[in-house]
Amino acid sequence: MGDCGFFENLRGRHLVLASGSPRRRQLLSQLGVDFDVRGAGDVDESFPAGMPAMDVAPMLARRKGIHYKDTVMLPDEVVVTADTVVIIDSEVLGKPVDEAEAKDMLRRLSGRTHEVVTGINVEWDGGSVCRSAVTRVTFAPLSDSEIDYYVNRFRPLDKAGAYGIQEWIGAVGVKHIEGSFYNVMGLPLHLLANMLKMVS
Repeated sequence: MGDCGFFENLRGRHLVLASGSPRRRQLLSQLGVDFDVRGAGDVDESFPAGMPAMDVAPMLARRKGIHYKDTVMLPDEVVVTADTVVIIDSEVLGKPVDEAEAKDMLRRLSGRTHEVVTGINVEWDGGSVCRSAVTRVTFAPLSDSEIDYYVNRFRPLDKAGAYGIQEWIGAVGVKHIEGSFYNVMGLPLHLLANMLKMVS
């Protein structure tokens, strides 16, 4: 790869972000490394009903990484895969199927604290590492008109928990966070940077 910045261990490697998320692409660019973006492929994102909610995101990130490694990965590639979930009442909230479900999710989050968990998996020829980050997010009470406005205008159907903290709802509705802001966006950069340094 080109300029590696502080990641000298990646010299001679080709960094790939296997994700369709424009937010993850934007965030990874902040680490100052060259990378390509590719899809992770068609990966089953279901999980066992009895799985602890905190384990879901890293399990799915790992599954995506293994799928990429087993199907299209080249020997010089270092591949990053990720998955983000929202957890409330020990239940995983994924991406809403429609606007009605998005509004229901936001009503559940209104005035309460929930966890956002992002699992990250890094695969390379000869090794891999998988980790997760947790951020606690507290919403102020949201009115039905605020929820309707946000969902109708921003259509957050591609976002876990039906919201993007970097959007309008984050500005007016998020009262407090404990942990990484970037994690809530979908890619905890502090964690990923440390993981990339493990590539050998």
